Amino acid sequence: MPVDDIRPELQALRERQRRTGDDARAEARERRHQRGYRTARENLADLVDPDSFLEYGQLAVAAQRSRRDYGELQSATAADGILTGTCTINADRLGGERTRAAVVVNDYAVLAGTQGYFHHYKLDRICEIAEEQHLPVVMYTEGGGGRPGDTDVQTQIAGLHLRSFRNWARLAGRVPRIAVNNGYCFAGNAALFGCADFTIATRSSWIGMAGPAMIEGGGMGKVDAREIGPADVQEKNGVIDIVAEDEAHATALARQLLSYFQGDDPQWDCADQQGLRDIVPEDRRWAYPVRRVIETIADSGSFLELRRVFGRGIITGFMRLEGRPVALIANDCQQLGGAVDAESAEKAARFLQLVNAFGLPVVSLTDTPGFMVGPASEAAAAVRRMSSLFVSGAALQVPVVAIFLRKGYGLGAMAMTGGSFVAPVYAASWPTGEFGGMGLEGAVRLGFRKELEAVADPAEREALFEKLVAQLYESGKATEAAAFLEIDAVIDPADTRQVILAALRSAAL
Repeated sequence: MPVDDIRPELQALRERQRRTGDDARAEARERRHQRGYRTARENLADLVDPDSFLEYGQLAVAAQRSRRDYGELQSATAADGILTGTCTINADRLGGERTRAAVVVNDYAVLAGTQGYFHHYKLDRICEIAEEQHLPVVMYTEGGGGRPGDTDVQTQIAGLHLRSFRNWARLAGRVPRIAVNNGYCFAGNAALFGCADFTIATRSSWIGMAGPAMIEGGGMGKVDAREIGPADVQEKNGVIDIVAEDEAHATALARQLLSYFQGDDPQWDCADQQGLRDIVPEDRRWAYPVRRVIETIADSGSFLELRRVFGRGIITGFMRLEGRPVALIANDCQQLGGAVDAESAEKAARFLQLVNAFGLPVVSLTDTPGFMVGPASEAAAAVRRMSSLFVSGAALQVPVVAIFLRKGYGLGAMAMTGGSFVAPVYAASWPTGEFGGMGLEGAVRLGFRKELEAVADPAEREALFEKLVAQLYESGKATEAAAFLEIDAVIDPADTRQVILAALRSAAL
């Protein structure tokens, strides 16, 4: 229809909608680009499938009509600084209905991404829709927290009766929630980020429960915004699950992470499994890169690790097997010899809680001498934090498949398999597996102390020690553990993928 034939009210609507777009806000867009950042709508367009976004509240403006020109508000405070709606994500690969999602994108170009009256209303609305329709949510959290300048609102004092944070937190365990951040994320925005199930942030992120103004207002001095919660700090302490290079990378990671909760991928391939036979060194004292094991077992390119530099002793993440998504925990023998320390136990416990809530089966690749011991470990609250791994394991309603790559000792090994070797639907070991109530060396030193002390010559004592260790190894090796039915089987490492898949099929998954 020619433009001249369009009725005036439709022309007015189109003009109003145009003011919310990047073309009408060219100066704000240019500021973002000069910093190497993208606009909110550019991130939105990259995340969602083409033509799938149904926007809610596009015409909202900041509640500041009493102090600013209404026409200016329509562009300067477009959508009141938050884009919300429903869409599909990954539909081209994974199908239609199961890829429906809700999206929230905070717009830093509107009043520094602060949260105003209508901003909160829109956030509440989309959280309620996500809960009612059981939609996973991806939220971009960049912003400065609460906004004091909404002068139109005269029916509240502190505004602490708002529902936004509670509504967002209520979704925990009901739908997957992924938070993505780039730039400054302070106060209320940081609370939203921290409440998410999974967190992705770019290296150009600063995330803190208070920004510079609040810190100064609290009498704690002037602090530069870039001193508050930089990404490298928040990665090391576990606040950030995955660090991205930039917003494009973060968006791609969000799409990939979400996909594990959207079902099977019909397109997959995998590496030659024969290489698994030689990954574990013949010398049982040598470490090896367990991520090579993971990446070989997993469908090619499907492994996504979470919190890589936090709790390094246990690797957590997702992978696919013949397109089927599974959760993964694995001991890293290159960190503390694979011992489960307090930090890694807490990390794994939280991960198991999350994947259990969303119904993903768990694969445990176990190679641990047990829990980390000693005064320093106890100072790190080992008793409480390590025990949380038993609590999470006992609560699992999803199947666990345990594959013992090498060491399976003590409470630590039990905690890696749901709290007991009988908890998994299938527990199998590679031929390199070895088992015991505690590490072989420790068992010899403790159990044969008198015999060792009775040998005066150091060389002879060491020879006796090695002989006793070898004897314990023979009695505790994988085939003996299987013969005593403490594990279900010993398998060819090259068959690991097929064994896991068969076990999951037997569990009706």
